[in-house]
Amino acid sequence: MIGAPAAPAGGGAMAGHRAGFACFVGRPNAGKSTLTNAIIGQKIAITSSRPQTTRHVIRGVLHRPHAQLVLVDTPGLHRPRTLLGQRLNDLVRATWSEVDVVGLCLPADQPVGRGDRFITGEIARLRATVVAVVTKTDLVDRGRLAAQLTAVAELAEFADVVPVSAVTGDRLDTLVEVMTSHLPESPPLYPAELITEEPERVLVAELVREAALEGVRDELPHSIAVLVEEMQQEGSRTRVFADLYVERPSQKAIVIGHRGARLREVGTRARAQLEELLGTRVHLDLHVRVAKDWQRDPRQLRRLGF
Repeated sequence: MIGAPAAPAGGGAMAGHRAGFACFVGRPNAGKSTLTNAIIGQKIAITSSRPQTTRHVIRGVLHRPHAQLVLVDTPGLHRPRTLLGQRLNDLVRATWSEVDVVGLCLPADQPVGRGDRFITGEIARLRATVVAVVTKTDLVDRGRLAAQLTAVAELAEFADVVPVSAVTGDRLDTLVEVMTSHLPESPPLYPAELITEEPERVLVAELVREAALEGVRDELPHSIAVLVEEMQQEGSRTRVFADLYVERPSQKAIVIGHRGARLREVGTRARAQLEELLGTRVHLDLHVRVAKDWQRDPRQLRRLGF
C-alpha cells in the first residue's frame, strides 16, 4: 500500500505545482523496472530478463521545478501458482487503486496479446488517468513501431500514447511531461533531497537477489529470496550479512556452485552494486539456506517480508 508521506515538504500550496503518485503496469518483463530506474536516474528497482523479478513496491521520487512525480515500481500481474504469487498480485491491485496516473507498458517488439488486453480491462475501472507507454523502441525499426502504435491505440482509449526507450533515453522527458501533466495540483510531497524512501536493507537485499538471479535464472528463477540479517558500519566500510534462501537442498548446491565458485561470483557482482548504492567499501558475507517450499508457506513468507 502506498500510504501517505510522513509530512509534506512544502508549507502551503505552490501555484501551478503538481505532485502525485504514478506507476507502470503491464505483463511481466514489459520493461517497467528499467523505465522506473531510467526516469529516476538512479537504480532503485532490480531488473532481469526473467518475468516476476520485482517482488516489492519500490518508490522513487523525481523532482522537477514545477512537479514532483513519485514513481511506484510494482511486480508484474501474472497467473499465480503459489501463495507468494497471490500476495504479489494483491499488492499490485492495491497499488493501482491508490495512484493518480497509470502507465500501461507494452513492448514495441512484441505484438499486443491476451495478457495486455486482460490488464487493460483491469485498469479500466480505476480512477487513475491511464497513459499507454510503448517501451523498448530501440529494438524495432520505424515501420514496426508505427504498426505497434496503431495496435495500441486500438486497444483502448488512453489519455496519451508515448513511445519510449529506457536504454537510449529517447522520449523519456516527453513521458515525464505527459505523466506530470495528469497529476493533481499539490505542493511537494517529499523533501527535495529524497530519491527513494525504501529502507536501505530492502534495497541491499534486492541488489543481492539480482546478482544471484544473474547466474541461475534458467535453473531456479523464482525460488531465491534474500534476507539481510545485519549491517554494520566500520569507518569507511560497511559489513553486510545476508542469507539467500532457496526451497530445496538441490537448489542450494546450484547457487553455491562447484567449490563455491558461483556464490563468489554473486558476491562480486552484488558488492559492486552495493558500493555504488551505499557510497562505501563493502564487505559482503553471504550464506545459502534452505526454507522448504517457502513460496507456499505463510510463516516463511512473513519472515522473508512478504
